[in-house]
Amino acid sequence: MAPSGAAADLGDWEQVRRQFPLDYSWVHMAQFLMASHPAPVRAAIEAHRRGLDENPALYIEENVGRCEAATRAAAAAYMGCQSDDLAMTDSTTMGLGLFYGGLKLKPGQEILSTRHDHPAATIRSLDHAAARTGASVRRISLYERPSTADRDQMAEALAREIRPATRVVAVTWVHSGTGVRTPIARFAQAVAAANRGRAEQDRAFLCVDGVHGFGVEDETISSLGCDVFAAGCHKWIFGPRGTGVLCASPAAWSLSSPTIPTFDRMWRDGPEMPAAAWMTPGGFHSFEHRWALPEAFRFHQAIGKARVARRIHELNEQCKRGLAKIPRVTVHTPMSSEISAGIICFEVDGRSPEAVVAGLQQRKVIGSVTPRSYDTHLARLSPSLLTSPADVEASLKAVREVA
Repeated sequence: MAPSGAAADLGDWEQVRRQFPLDYSWVHMAQFLMASHPAPVRAAIEAHRRGLDENPALYIEENVGRCEAATRAAAAAYMGCQSDDLAMTDSTTMGLGLFYGGLKLKPGQEILSTRHDHPAATIRSLDHAAARTGASVRRISLYERPSTADRDQMAEALAREIRPATRVVAVTWVHSGTGVRTPIARFAQAVAAANRGRAEQDRAFLCVDGVHGFGVEDETISSLGCDVFAAGCHKWIFGPRGTGVLCASPAAWSLSSPTIPTFDRMWRDGPEMPAAAWMTPGGFHSFEHRWALPEAFRFHQAIGKARVARRIHELNEQCKRGLAKIPRVTVHTPMSSEISAGIICFEVDGRSPEAVVAGLQQRKVIGSVTPRSYDTHLARLSPSLLTSPADVEASLKAVREVA
């Protein structure tokens, strides 16, 4: 930690690491699952918690409008969108479930998705939407072997499958089952091309599960070009646990209806509310966590989005190159940073992924296994901002011993 009262030098990666209360006797290579909170986020959570504990009703009354607006403003500044484009959620799954669950589709229309998406967050949500509306879901493969996937191949595979009946194109930015990073901007171009000449009521919308690129890549909603973007903030963003964002353009919001009544009326001024406000679930949430979220975005902005992206990619390239040199190890994630991000999927000949990860844990390295509901069942290492080059080398040493 930085000394009490002293600002941390976020240009120093070791000081960045020391903003987190992690047990550094372990090598943490699975931070993409659930993040530790950095010092400014912990301080903000504690300040709001103290106020809520001391006088809950008065603290909410005096702070709800200011804090809700500040949370959206900080998220919008980081994402490069407008505050009124954002609905606040608790997770990626909640955001996708809300949008897909409210889809205004009808029989004869279709949802185009892929076989690489998260089995619950995307696949199950789309199946629920199809069952409710009578629309169909069609799933395609963007690549056969993740290690040889390329941007042109993925973009072409998606473009040729968009049909006149396609109203929703549901994709994932970074596949947690393979580590492949998809070319979202290229997908957006393909959807735009398919929409040329279509009536507005027949337009297709590009919807993205963005969680494993969010907080990794130096992108904005505009540079991605998608219509809908959902992500949790408690992974790569290092935000408070149980926070998320759902962003959509005005035209895309019109494709979905609210599921859970909103409480935004309790703090917004004026008779009109943006569509995103209606899509923000009401009820009382863990306000101390949601209202501390701006500190996570400010923490990233203070480090610099471009520096964050470079650091994560450098560490992942170091790890992939090292894994590729180990006998009996196959790296399934592409070696190129253009089509990968912060998740590396690999296997060891003759060892189950569970046995590999258990062996790593015995050597004080935390890895993870892809869920069995994926087609691919692999071990994973995930270097992040909390990883040092020495941690990567320690992880590679552990893999060599396990292999």
